[in-house]
Amino acid sequence: MKKIFWLSLLAMLIVLSACSSNQASKEQEPDDATNEQKKDNAQEKENPEHAEDSASDGHKKDDNQGEKEQEADPDPEYRVSDTWNIVPLDKETNDEVALITIDDAPDKHAVEMAKTLKDLDVNAIFFVNGHFIESDEGQEKLKEIHDMGFLIGNHTYTHPFLPDLSADEQEEEIVRVNDKVEEIIGERPKFFRAPNGANTDHTKQVAKDEGMTLMNWTYGYDWEPEYQTKEKITDMMLNSEYLGNGANLLMHDRDWTAAALADIVEGLRDQGYELIDPKLIETE
Repeated sequence: MKKIFWLSLLAMLIVLSACSSNQASKEQEPDDATNEQKKDNAQEKENPEHAEDSASDGHKKDDNQGEKEQEADPDPEYRVSDTWNIVPLDKETNDEVALITIDDAPDKHAVEMAKTLKDLDVNAIFFVNGHFIESDEGQEKLKEIHDMGFLIGNHTYTHPFLPDLSADEQEEEIVRVNDKVEEIIGERPKFFRAPNGANTDHTKQVAKDEGMTLMNWTYGYDWEPEYQTKEKITDMMLNSEYLGNGANLLMHDRDWTAAALADIVEGLRDQGYELIDPKLIETE
């Protein structure tokens, strides 16, 4: 009987010892979530940049937004007058200015002329003829000029004498250029210049509907045979009787004008004229 009692007691002690061991083992094992947290903590210690990725992405988005805001056009300081001069909106703004414009672009020399102006820190408007941007080469030229920071204007598609066309044809000549330019550079022109300066009531309305400002010019001479050399066109552009405050200077994508462009810019500056950025001109 005593033997049975001691055997039972020994069995109970063995069972109790096994239960205690299992409980201790459970208390020592971390759960899966704890293990994962430890792995994450270890990775962050080894690669702290990884832990900052999310914050960095947020900063990058903020920086990109700031860049977009910086690219916005400045507030206008000038307008185009009824006589096509460039005049200040405020009396305190410098009025001893001139504007460079290049028509019939981009033909043979427009990119070269843009680079010359860029080197001289001068902005300008390049008025585009649509037939020059039908080819891949012409479109690449337009992109290059635009990427240098120059404004692109509308000079009709085929350079016709607009009063000879029907109202529908006039509209086609203008709107077709805007559509093509937008397709290439993502922006529609803000200025319209009619070939020969010949607008009609309808072209004026189309330009207004398209959000473009009409712009003819104060003077220009480089299409005249007597001024088709570097020296002659330089002298005439710098000494014309029409040169004065706010002069709106018309030039073209031509051999002699491209050769003379740097001298014309320097000559204007020597006379005290500031070559204004057309982005400062009020538009529709």
